[in-house]
Amino acid sequence: MNLSSEKIWLDHNKELSRFILSKVKDKDICNDVMQDVFIKIHTNINTLKNETRLTQWVYQITRNIINDHFRKKKPSINTHTIDLPEQITKTNSTHQFSKCLNSFVKHLPNKYKEAITLVELQNLSQLQLADKLKISYSAAKSRVQRARELLKMNFYKCCHVSTDKYGNVISFLAKNTCGVCQI
Repeated sequence: MNLSSEKIWLDHNKELSRFILSKVKDKDICNDVMQDVFIKIHTNINTLKNETRLTQWVYQITRNIINDHFRKKKPSINTHTIDLPEQITKTNSTHQFSKCLNSFVKHLPNKYKEAITLVELQNLSQLQLADKLKISYSAAKSRVQRARELLKMNFYKCCHVSTDKYGNVISFLAKNTCGVCQI
């Protein structure tokens, strides 16, 4: 095989950069991810067995590194505390947010409440949810997605929400007309 990291860089860097930027939405993060991708390519080029699959191999590495980036960015404070709200004591607003979110979950229709509770709070995968509820995997995914959409829609109707550029809640304030949040 006559592949080199330099040749891969020359052939793929512009296209990969656009792809990464479309996912991370930040030029500096894009550059960091791009650097990690090419380090991974350079150190693992000897594992590529079929040169005709180079593009797929490069994009798989890229997707994995983007996923790793977002996993690292998840907030460290667990706001999912339907049964144990006392566990969140780091800040008063986090505790209030948790109580408000719990109220919204309780007001979901039963099939959505069950789906979001099992997946988000009890850490079941959507495949495990499908098995447990004896529904198709596609139906389980749709049910969880619909529950998330309902929560988001209802939450934004009731509260003023500020988020960072990653979509993490920074602060929120319940509107006076909210009948669900009792904070």
